[in-house]
Amino acid sequence: MVTDKISRDELETRLQDAEALLAVYRSSAVIHSMRADAYAGEAAHNRNLLTAWNGSRTGRLGRILRIGWLLCRGMTPSGLSVKSLCRRAVQIAETDGVGSLYRRTASRLRARYKRRRIIRKATVAAVSTNHTASENSGQPYTAQVPTERLRDLAPRVLIIAELTLPQCAKYRVWQRKEELELLNWQVEVTDWRDVEASLTALQTCTEVIFYRVPAFPSVKGLFREARRLGLSPFWEVDDLIFDAAEYRQNGNLASLSGEEQRELLFGVGLFLDALKSCGRGIASTRALGDAMRRAGVGDVYVIENALDGQTIALADTLRVRRSADDNPESFLLVYGSGTRTHDADFRCCADGVAAAMDAEPRLRLQIIGELTLPETFRRFGGRVQQLPGRDYPAYMALLAQADLTIAPLEATLFNDAKSNIKFLEAAILDVPAVCSPRDAFTQILKDGHNGLLAEGADAWRDAVLILCRDATLRIRLGQQAREDVLRRYRPEAVARDQVAVCFPEPVTTFPKGRPLRVMSANIYFAPRSFGGATLVAEEMVRRLSGQGVDVAVFTSGPYLDGRYAASLRYEVDGVPVVATPLPIDIDRVAGLDNPRCTAQFAAWLDAFRPDVVHLHSVQGLGLGMTQACLERGIPYVITLHDAWWLCERQFMVREDGRYCFQRHIDLRVCARCVDGARHLALRAEMMAAALKSSALMLAPSQSHRALYMENGVEADRIRVNRNGFTWPQTARPHRQSGAPLRFGYVGGAEAVKGYPLVRKAFEAIRMEDWELVLIDNKLNLGFASIHADDWKVKGKIRVLPAYNQESMDRFYAQIDVLLFPSQWMESYGLTVREALARDIWVIATSPGGQAEDIVDGINGTLIPLDGKAETLRSAVEGVLTQKERFDDYSNPLKAGLPTFERQSEELLQFLKSVSRDVPDRYSGSHS
Repeated sequence: MVTDKISRDELETRLQDAEALLAVYRSSAVIHSMRADAYAGEAAHNRNLLTAWNGSRTGRLGRILRIGWLLCRGMTPSGLSVKSLCRRAVQIAETDGVGSLYRRTASRLRARYKRRRIIRKATVAAVSTNHTASENSGQPYTAQVPTERLRDLAPRVLIIAELTLPQCAKYRVWQRKEELELLNWQVEVTDWRDVEASLTALQTCTEVIFYRVPAFPSVKGLFREARRLGLSPFWEVDDLIFDAAEYRQNGNLASLSGEEQRELLFGVGLFLDALKSCGRGIASTRALGDAMRRAGVGDVYVIENALDGQTIALADTLRVRRSADDNPESFLLVYGSGTRTHDADFRCCADGVAAAMDAEPRLRLQIIGELTLPETFRRFGGRVQQLPGRDYPAYMALLAQADLTIAPLEATLFNDAKSNIKFLEAAILDVPAVCSPRDAFTQILKDGHNGLLAEGADAWRDAVLILCRDATLRIRLGQQAREDVLRRYRPEAVARDQVAVCFPEPVTTFPKGRPLRVMSANIYFAPRSFGGATLVAEEMVRRLSGQGVDVAVFTSGPYLDGRYAASLRYEVDGVPVVATPLPIDIDRVAGLDNPRCTAQFAAWLDAFRPDVVHLHSVQGLGLGMTQACLERGIPYVITLHDAWWLCERQFMVREDGRYCFQRHIDLRVCARCVDGARHLALRAEMMAAALKSSALMLAPSQSHRALYMENGVEADRIRVNRNGFTWPQTARPHRQSGAPLRFGYVGGAEAVKGYPLVRKAFEAIRMEDWELVLIDNKLNLGFASIHADDWKVKGKIRVLPAYNQESMDRFYAQIDVLLFPSQWMESYGLTVREALARDIWVIATSPGGQAEDIVDGINGTLIPLDGKAETLRSAVEGVLTQKERFDDYSNPLKAGLPTFERQSEELLQFLKSVSRDVPDRYSGSHS
């Protein structure tokens, strides 16, 4: 049994060491992430400055001189030699004509001018923005989040606090955190000056307290954000610092310089503004609560300063065993001043204490902290000792040696609003106290029962002398005081009797029979919809939600206030979304592992408490999300939407735009493809670990599943979940018999999409009865990337901008055959399915996901992935020779196409299969 016990102890120690080591690793990673983000921000700032310089007159003059200097040496500004540029111009003129050379040159100049305008506008926006994201980002970021959404989040209190005043933070922040946690609340504390951390924490809390926070502009932004999120903030304070009239009555102000007094009184207005902005108050005393109500705040709670576990434990080690038989040669009276703002308070008792010292030679006075002693105390010489301020444990150690302590306060409303901390600190050490009869003291101190009250010089003299000469009375009062304050101010008592009135103990369990809770992660999400993967992710979220699943989303988003890398919570069709900003110029490693992004994802996990996480396209968000899931025991499912989990280049396209035909990834080949590829082996290890730890993997096609299986993924751990698409909303118009056959190509000018093959193939076709519609997606950015006038063809060519969901049917109504000569094995083909659903013949390369819905000769033509224009030309000519078949063509295999409905139903079953037997991880408090 002893051996077993030792073994368990050793195991527990090792687990504790592992947890500590993990915490260090995590903190180190976050620090390095913050450092990298700072460098990225500095680089962006320098680019902005450079752009501004280039736009200035001096910058333009400098460029002109530089261009002249380079031309004189036979070089162009881009670094090319003038000779090679001339040779290229002659080649274009001979091949495509002088007109083509002119059009290309003019197009390049226009594109460069437009790009410069875009960069200039972005620079101005980045430099001049000084308002919140909710004011410049548009819907839905600006939209109010319904208050009832807070019920979906784990109960969590955020305290945004003034933390630079140690004693205030101890009694109003760290004690409150301890008391709230006793009531099973999760609690997070941030410094109000750290706006980024405070903004992020606001997104996942259900209650927020602003402690001693002034209404500076940054704080007002926090107030607005709290209101947008449906929160009703509290403003908490333990001093009457928001009432200018009463503040001026504080005699201690006289000890400060005029400048210090002006600063304090200026702050009073900021504190009052903060109190009214929040609209709810928490006070440390009854009198302070009344003052809040007089200021116009009706919803006020009183939570007193109290004891905490640390103080009680410290007192237990410091308490001095006292006896009535003790007959010390000296009697020590201790006064803790703290700061020099207590001069007026001490003057209330000064004459009485001095008279007591005259009457009792044994009496010594020890002052801890700053205080301007009246001149009358000079006559006592060494009997008066003044010590500098101490930290809390050291102060308590000095107080424990005292025979008596005093707490004088002048009679003002400002002091009536003060708490009775000095009495509590003495009582917990069994040290008797004499206090002024201010309101908070009289709530607990009963004269002659557990302490003495004194007002006026005679009363102070008599009280000090009585306790100096009566050891039995001192012991009785000290012990009774300790008993009374432990009963009323122990953390458990304050939590139960005071804190719970304002923050009732929350329900931390989900009801039985609750819906499945799913968190979906995708690099983009509405309103930042970009790319086919985002379209699929949005549809899955929308449809899962429609099937009664509780869904939440994690994605990337804008910068708050144009600069804060803080999370932002909003809603899309009733689904909660948390977006974290990512640097514009994120590097490969940061896109692989971003600790700051991981921390914000983890906070959203803890708030939403999903049963399962669905990772869709997460490049840029980083692998840290998988670690956060594992740490919390949450299963995650990965949709392998592309090759990012295997290849640094995501689509396995080399730098020259050509597809890499690797099947089993060889890092030695990759190292020749990726610049600075020292990290590839580590990347592969991280990816393999993330895939292995997943509960399930999903592929959008059989061919993509096969790719991952060839790279070590076990067959039983990867399923096919085919992506759906947008079905036509309108009927396709009848094709006119005998009209030219209309082809469409939507891949842009990218070589990997087959654009060069399309041009070569159609320039080689001798027939004239055809039309080709080319989609140039760069037109939406203000410049052209496809120049059809340069093509030497017999048929007709039109260039159109990219279509959207609303204009999709109009585009497809203009073509009879879709060209999809992609030069890589796509994970699936969105446009292929869109075309097939609209009775459009498809010519596509094979193999790859783009070919899996095509049966050669039935609803399309499959060509090999050989990179030859002749292969595509042969397929095009084949359909041109039988164009009459398309007059009334209908795809006979339409019914077999995947739908979003079918995809979401399968996805739901997959998610349920990995979460069904998962225990309720949130049956208790989760902090």
